[in-house]
Amino acid sequence: MYKRILVAIDGSETSEHAFDTALQLASESGAQLQPLYVVDNPLMAYDASGYDPTILRDAFVEEGQRLLADALARMKHENVAGTPRMVDVAPIGEDISERIRITANEFNADLLVLGTHGRRGFKRLFLGSVAERVVRSACCSVLLVPSRQTQTTHVESAKPGHADVAAAMYEMLR
Repeated sequence: MYKRILVAIDGSETSEHAFDTALQLASESGAQLQPLYVVDNPLMAYDASGYDPTILRDAFVEEGQRLLADALARMKHENVAGTPRMVDVAPIGEDISERIRITANEFNADLLVLGTHGRRGFKRLFLGSVAERVVRSACCSVLLVPSRQTQTTHVESAKPGHADVAAAMYEMLR
C-alpha cells in the first residue's frame, strides 16, 4: 500500500490526531514515517524597537524539538521506522504549505497526512489555509484528518430548510 508517509505536525489537536492516524497506517503497512515540523519565520511588517525576531523563532524551534522527540518515542514504541524532521520556511516568499510540499517531494512520499486545521486558529469554511494550499499543489496522495471533536452532530440534528441549520453551521464555524 504506502511505503513512505509524511505527516505534518504543529502542536495542534488536529495535527496530533493526524499523527495518530499516520502512525497507525505506517504500523499496519510497514511504511516509513516522517513526522515534519515546519518552523515559520513570520516577518515583522514594522520596525519594533527592542524586538528580537529570533525570540519567536527560538520558541518555534523549541516546540518543534519537543513535538518531534515525542513523535520519535511513539514511533519506536510502535516499531515504526522513520526519522522526524524539522525544516524552516525560506525567508522570502515561501509559506508553510510550500515547504511541506517541497519536503514531501524530497522524501518521495506516497502519502501526505495533515490535519484539516492547524494551530493558527483561523477557521475557514471547509479547510484551514495550509491544508487547502497543500491539497492544491501536492505531489502525492493527501489524507486530511479532522480533529477528534466532531462538530457535525449539531448540523445532523438540524432539520433541513430551517433556521436551526444556519445556527448550527454558525456554531460549528465559530
